[in-house]
Amino acid sequence: MEAIRKQASRFREQVARQQQAVFKQFGGGGFGVSDTIITDEAELKQHQKLEKLYISTRTAKHYQRDIVRGVEGYIVTGSKQVEIGTKLSEDSKKYGSENTCTSGNTLSKAALSFGRARAQMEKERGNLLKALGTQVTEPLRAMVMGAPLEDARHLAQRYDRLRQEVESQTIEVSKRQARVREMPVYHENIMKLEAAENKLQDLKSNMSTLGQEAASAMANIEIQQQRLTLQRLIAMVEAERTYHQQVLQILEQLESEMISERQRIEAPNMADNMPPPPSYEEVNGVYASQTQSESTDSMGYFLGEVMYPYNGESDTELNLSVGDYIVVRKVTNSGWAEGECKGKAGWFPFAYIERREHVLASKIAEVF
Repeated sequence: MEAIRKQASRFREQVARQQQAVFKQFGGGGFGVSDTIITDEAELKQHQKLEKLYISTRTAKHYQRDIVRGVEGYIVTGSKQVEIGTKLSEDSKKYGSENTCTSGNTLSKAALSFGRARAQMEKERGNLLKALGTQVTEPLRAMVMGAPLEDARHLAQRYDRLRQEVESQTIEVSKRQARVREMPVYHENIMKLEAAENKLQDLKSNMSTLGQEAASAMANIEIQQQRLTLQRLIAMVEAERTYHQQVLQILEQLESEMISERQRIEAPNMADNMPPPPSYEEVNGVYASQTQSESTDSMGYFLGEVMYPYNGESDTELNLSVGDYIVVRKVTNSGWAEGECKGKAGWFPFAYIERREHVLASKIAEVF
């Protein structure tokens, strides 16, 4: 009979060891997921909360690391683009300063304008890359590699190991209770059971305290991760927005300068075959009837916007800049028009302007 009892005891121990191995196998992976042994509801909720916090902070850590890697790659690529753009800027300014083209210096001016604008854009890109490094990657990397996150994770891992000890001790208590039920007369078995139960209570108490500390630390880390990551994403968006706004202003100014140079090349061709403007005596005398019929509407005057720049060749001609508004008073059949712009009256090629029906009051004020 004694041999049968010993055999049954060994069998129970073997089953307990196998059961514990199964718990460890399915509860591994950094943080335990076994909820079958410990049935205390409060402890189970704490364990589940800590498990969710562990997963949440781990995922946030991976996302922060992805942002850092992505921005670092963007900085490396952007630095190479700055290098290429700077070389293009230097080449353009070199051509603009050394060009000796016999047909004029319009391209030289455009090349200088392009080189200066490109240099400004590359400077803005460099500022963007610097901002991304200091305002995005450095704070996120510091948190990913920082002690608070690791300390909180270590607390959670210590809690997990202690919880596994509680599970093992719970199995040990169950074994001792079974032995006492089988052999109640053995005082030694009762003593061992009491010792196992006391140890289990101590482990549970320590586990509960450690679990609360770990949950509090992990919750604080989760809040910090959420707040910091969002702040860095906003900082990245603001830095890129500022960069694009600055570049847009540079490009708009550059476009205006280059188009003006192009118009300066193209505009003179319109007046090449035109005769000189008539004198006021001719208009008021010989050509009076023609100008009355060809010039304007019944009011005789209208507003025009200058589309091409024009430099007058005599005191009787106006100097026009693109965007100016002019009061047109006469238009001749030879292609010349007479009007007033910025308080000065004179002749100009009629083809250099376009008629405007609606003009802001502020623009009209600039004419006189």
